[in-house]
Amino acid sequence: MDALSQCDVAFDVWQNWNSIDWTRVHQTTRRLQARIAKAVRNGDWRGVKRLQKLLARSTSGKFLAVRRVTENQGRKTPGVDNVTWSSPESKTQAISTLDSKGYRALPLRRVHIPKNNGDGTRPLGIPTMRDRAMQALHLLTLEPISESTADGNSYGFRPYRSTADAMAQCRNALARKDASKWVLEGDIKGCFDNISHDWLLTHVPVDKRILEQWLQAGFVESNRLFPTEAGTPQGGIISPVLANLTLDGLEPLLLERFKSRKFKVHLVRYADDFVVTGSSRELLEQRVKPVIEEFLAKRGLTLSPTKTKITHITEGFDFLGWNIRWVRQGLRTVPSKKNRLAFYDKLRQTIRSLRTAKQDELIATLNPLIRGWAQYHRCVAVSETFHKMDHLLFCALWKWSRRRHPNKGKRWVKRRYFRKEGARDWVFATEGFRLLRFSDFPYRDHYKVKSEANPYDPQWEHYFAQRLAKQMMQTLAGRNRLRWLWKQQEGKCPFCHLPVTKQTGWHVHHRMRRADGGSDHWTNLVITHPTCHMQHHTVRPKRTARVESEESALLCLDRSDIAGSFPSG
Repeated sequence: MDALSQCDVAFDVWQNWNSIDWTRVHQTTRRLQARIAKAVRNGDWRGVKRLQKLLARSTSGKFLAVRRVTENQGRKTPGVDNVTWSSPESKTQAISTLDSKGYRALPLRRVHIPKNNGDGTRPLGIPTMRDRAMQALHLLTLEPISESTADGNSYGFRPYRSTADAMAQCRNALARKDASKWVLEGDIKGCFDNISHDWLLTHVPVDKRILEQWLQAGFVESNRLFPTEAGTPQGGIISPVLANLTLDGLEPLLLERFKSRKFKVHLVRYADDFVVTGSSRELLEQRVKPVIEEFLAKRGLTLSPTKTKITHITEGFDFLGWNIRWVRQGLRTVPSKKNRLAFYDKLRQTIRSLRTAKQDELIATLNPLIRGWAQYHRCVAVSETFHKMDHLLFCALWKWSRRRHPNKGKRWVKRRYFRKEGARDWVFATEGFRLLRFSDFPYRDHYKVKSEANPYDPQWEHYFAQRLAKQMMQTLAGRNRLRWLWKQQEGKCPFCHLPVTKQTGWHVHHRMRRADGGSDHWTNLVITHPTCHMQHHTVRPKRTARVESEESALLCLDRSDIAGSFPSG
């Protein structure tokens, strides 16, 4: 293994939070993570442990840990100590608290949130900001290991993998005429709440003392302290990776026990939900299911008796919000009825809650909901479903419109809220702002990620860069200005030179402030990370020569250089 270099840890050129060189931080962290992944591939576990300690003690790793917990959706939610890190000064001070020596985790703050299916609530444990940051720091050291040892067809809570990949693998296993026709729908009962602490402490390659602190921290509910004897807290940053490490190994076990092709055994798993295909009901019930139960029992887990069942493919089954069924024309995948009804109910409740709002406000609220649900489902057969959803949404909007003007006629209400655009009438819109339709999002092929691809292995870097570019072009479809800016910048933020992705989010930055006479023309715009944008306007540091050269190149572009690729404006 390479000798440990001083540059992996040293990061002394910083004075406060807004002066951090994030390019260097990411480069240092990624280099160490790549070395951890390489050591795992070579079986050098002593080297893995040494590199993990190096990354956990590095200032770069602490920077990223604090940044992660102060920029996610829960950044304003405190733990039992009622502390949040919202100012640059508090973030700077937080870095010095991320020391493993003498670290003790505080209890979780227990809250209950409704389940997605509306069937009751589930507990959620909220750690303190310091505990979250410590988990994020050690997650940096653990994720390269989990990605290098993960099951090939595990898709939940893993970078660059999604539910669409899991669905594509289901089609691969079931779409052929000679494929298996029986499916075991598996669901683990209380997966996060019942994982054995002893198994985690024995098998998870992370600092055992710190892991034990997280697992046995307890929780506070109604001002009472309760102990935790099993499970990982739902709400902890590191919990999904711990759950994946617990369940990894099931797919190789099944492939080893049922090597022959005649069994047609394939596993597709997303977090704690999975399906297993088999050639017959007897095979799945008498041979495959006992193997799975034995595997889970060693980890303190059991299958849910109510949600685990064996189904013939012609009857169909629901998985990740989709219904998969074999029909006369072949395998058919559509949004499940349960998912459709739940989303329509959400739309109705949203419209009802805005019954006194302006039309612009209603459109601005509904559009992100419609876009998100349609984007999620457009990788399956959606044409018929989307037209039905368009009709149901129209009925709800027409009811909303009529209710606002009970003394007006239908034609007056139609002229007030609905417009004609081209050949299409009854478009719910205002001046320059219209409601999206589900049918605006046609079917789109999804290309499944390669099972063996590892984002921490440098040889896969080009592969993931190509997938990212394709996904961003799809994400920005219909938003030509953003698409053009993203392509012109080669997908990178001009301040930190790191990729701008759907996960990082983006802001549109004006090179010359509008207060100083800058315009909204494309030559004065650039896409940046939200943090980089905020940091730039906070301290307005001297830009590096690279940023200045890139901006000069963009500003000097002539319209003829991009004719037809970007609208003038």
